[in-house]
Amino acid sequence: MKNIILTQSEIQHKTKRIAYQIYETFVDENEVVLAGIANSGYIFAQKIARELAEISDLKVILCEVRINKNNPQDEITTSLEVSEYQNKGLVLIDDVLNSGTTLIYGVKHFLDVPLKKFKTAVLVDRNHKKYPVKADFKGISLSTSLLEHIQVVFEENDEYAYLS
Repeated sequence: MKNIILTQSEIQHKTKRIAYQIYETFVDENEVVLAGIANSGYIFAQKIARELAEISDLKVILCEVRINKNNPQDEITTSLEVSEYQNKGLVLIDDVLNSGTTLIYGVKHFLDVPLKKFKTAVLVDRNHKKYPVKADFKGISLSTSLLEHIQVVFEENDEYAYLS
């Protein structure tokens, strides 16, 4: 039995709210880079990009960030060249902020590049951080035990988040 913590409509609502927050933060910019951490984080970034296209005239540049979650010290690669996102506003996006390991290594990667503005966004913030990293924009904050696991499912016709 899955303990559903976010339904499809709740995810859509939170995605739209995060898109508005990003738009408000980057309202003085012409474009913003949404850098989604590979797989679910990138899918979430795509969803935010669609919402931003509906509510603003910001040019959205999508970037996929590939991090080895088992060994985040490995080289991090992106679908864009550094020159395509330097001196721009950037939002690093993931689905769940667990320990903060993936997000902090993603942040570290982008710190080597001059950026105008740098923010982070997650759908679910677990409040179990090992690192001093926070999400600037978050869909939901949830206090869970370390033994519990949060999974976000993005399927063609269904999306939800559950606790197991």
